[in-house]
Formats: sequence, structure tokens, C-alpha cells
Amino acid sequence: MQILITTSTSRPTRVLQFTPWTLGLAALAMLLPMMLVSLLLYHAILIKAAHEQWPVISDLVHFIERQENSQRERYMRENLDAMANKVGDLQARLLRMEAVSERVAGMAGMKPEDLKRIELAPAASAPDAGGGRGGPLAALRDVPSQVSSFEDLNGLMERLQVLGDRNADVLTLIESRLFEKRLEALMIPSSAPVVGQVGSGFGFRTDPFTGRAALHTGLDFPGATGTPIVAAAGGVVLSAGSHPQYGQLVELDHGNGLVTRYAHTSRMLVKAGDLIKRGQTIAEMGNTGRSTGPHLHFEVLVEGVQQDPAKFLAGKGQAPAVAQMTH
Repeated sequence: MQILITTSTSRPTRVLQFTPWTLGLAALAMLLPMMLVSLLLYHAILIKAAHEQWPVISDLVHFIERQENSQRERYMRENLDAMANKVGDLQARLLRMEAVSERVAGMAGMKPEDLKRIELAPAASAPDAGGGRGGPLAALRDVPSQVSSFEDLNGLMERLQVLGDRNADVLTLIESRLFEKRLEALMIPSSAPVVGQVGSGFGFRTDPFTGRAALHTGLDFPGATGTPIVAAAGGVVLSAGSHPQYGQLVELDHGNGLVTRYAHTSRMLVKAGDLIKRGQTIAEMGNTGRSTGPHLHFEVLVEGVQQDPAKFLAGKGQAPAVAQMTH
């Protein structure tokens, strides 16, 4: 497209040539300002109409606002419902965890009142009178399962977080109690000190030296000299030395007033103060002291009083059978 411009006969004719692209850009340059001005006028008119309650335009503006509010509320409700469902799943998991905690606590020997002693700390804004503080812990079942607003959802999340922390504390306490029980089990002499049958049991019998009835205060395990003797439980070596009647004697202290004795040994492999594990070799069988032949005399004492070791060994299904008489 060309446009010829002639101003006079003495001047040459000017030629303006337009391509389709230049025409399009020129049209766009004119339309953009016009559209911008139109939008501003339209916006101003709508605002004025809404404020002054123009009959038709005001109703149209209110209709559009109601549609937008409805869509916004529907979107928020859908998201709130989705989040509430996830919170419900979390609450169900916490309930299952609470039930499991109660069962495991029972296995650990804990009573329900022990769990109730875990209390919430008082609020920071509460006045401090200087005395004892605390209060009952809200049960998980008291937490509402229905929410109607984001405020309710936030409050529910906070309570679930507190209860989740409480369950974590409960599990930590249960773990501690189970560990204590495991330590107690490790300190109970329930492992046989040697492999083999018992030659002479706990109780009255005929003394092989005097021929009179006398109390035999332990179990005799006959065997060959040098047979390994192991600790019946973990503990500390209370003494390891010579005794006029027990011969080469090793005593282990297992705590809580519980002591085991390993008598008539030919060689002691530990010394006083050593820490001993269950099953650790502590001596070798022999015939020292008041003895008629190689064997181990094994005793269990509670608060200094001899007990029947067979009752402790039977705790692991190892009730020994009495075979022959040996001292």
C-alpha cells in the first residue's frame, strides 16, 4: 500500500509505503490507548453504579460478587474438608498408638495410673504461686473430630500435636521400663554354670564326711577337672580366693542382695571387682576344699540366705535333674 503526498508543483511528490505489518502495528498502537481508557471508564462507572445503587448495573455487580464469593467459599470448604479428613486419619493413628502404648505398658509392668502421671505443663500466662503445678492430661478421645472453620482446624492440630508429644513421652517411659526389666533379667542367675546333670540337690542329705544328716546349701555339678565354669548371670566379682571349706571360691554380686557362689574350683579366671557377663567363663572345675571329687558346688544367696538354685535355673526351663550324691 502506497500513499502519495504532493504539496506543490515545484516540490517532488512524497511516497509513503505501508506493509501489512506496519499497518497492524499502527492499528494496535491506536487501539491500546482506547481500550485502556475504556476499561478505566467502565471500572469507574461500575464502582459508581454499585455505590449509588443504579437499578440494573447494581444488580449485575451484586450478582457477580455473589458468584465469586460462592466459588471462593466452595473452594475453601473443599480444602477444609480434605484437611479435616487428613486430621481424622492422624487422630485415628494416635488412638491406635495410644492403645498399643497401654498394652505394651502392661507388658512392662506399668499400671494405668503410671501413664496418667504424665501431665501437661501449665500455660505460660498462668500465674505462678511458687507451689506445685500440673493438671490432668486431656484424653485423645476428648478431641473433637468435626471442624467447621480454619480456626477449629488449627486448634485441633495444636491439640493433636500436644497429644502426639505426650504419646512419644509415654513410649520413652515404657522403653525405659522395658530396659530396666531386661537388666533385671540379665542379673537373675537362670543360666546353668556348667553343662551336665546335677549330682546332689538342695536340701538335707547324709554328709559324706560325718555320715550325719546335714543341709546341702546348693547344687553339685560333677565333672572332670578343668571343665569351664560360666557365670549364671551378669554381675561384679565380689571375691575370688581360697576358703577352708569351699576351696577356691568365686562369688558374684548381681545386685538387689543376690549373690552366687562357685566353689571347689581348680583355677579362678577373675579377680575381685571385675565386671562379668552372663555366660562368661570365670573358673575351672576342681576338687579343692571340703570335697570328695571334682565337681562344682553352686549356691544362690538372697540377702545372705542360701536359696534353692534349681528354682532360678527353672526360670528358663532348665530345672536340673538330680542323679548321684556328690559333695
